[in-house]
Amino acid sequence: MNLFRLVGDMTHLLSIVVLLLKIRSTKSCAGISLKTQELYVLVFLSRYLFFFTRYISLYNSIMKLVFIGTSIAIVWYMRYHKVVKQTYNKDEDTFKHYFLILPSFVLALLIPHAFNSVEILWTFSIYLEAVAILPQLVLLQRSRNIDNLTGNYVFLLGAYRALYILNWVYRFYVEDHKVRWIPWLSGLAQTALYTDFFYYYIKSWKNRELLKLPA
Repeated sequence: MNLFRLVGDMTHLLSIVVLLLKIRSTKSCAGISLKTQELYVLVFLSRYLFFFTRYISLYNSIMKLVFIGTSIAIVWYMRYHKVVKQTYNKDEDTFKHYFLILPSFVLALLIPHAFNSVEILWTFSIYLEAVAILPQLVLLQRSRNIDNLTGNYVFLLGAYRALYILNWVYRFYVEDHKVRWIPWLSGLAQTALYTDFFYYYIKSWKNRELLKLPA
């Protein structure tokens, strides 16, 4: 494992910690898209569905369990916690996220990593993760003020994917890594979705202003 991969994983993990910290400390999920979080549950379950049949390393196993467990916990808080669920912006979180699921699955059937159930589900998770942030970004555009924890969560989530691109570049040139078009192109598309957010996030941080996205 190279440094880019490790820092990417830790950044991803930190984004989840920041989100859980926001929910637990403030008893609020305002500004967080439940639909994006539900898509992440589907991403991790489909990607790691065969967790118990494929052992790679202790690190890999722990990270899989953490991502599955935390994604389910976040959705539980937003749907069922008696205080947190009352702060959910249902009227603003209106992106039709199910329109992302079917095309991702169809694309996985047409262009999978390999033609077997495990690889089709893995490919589906890659395609779906690339667009899972869309409901969250749309919700942020509709929010007048974005609190620091929510902004930091989305920034770290985008930074994790950008670091993974550096990981792929490093592995390709240093480790003679094979070309893997599916995660590479999906990762580039996913990172591109964050570019507008990155610009306004850095601008607000530089000017010490509240983060706002153009409607």
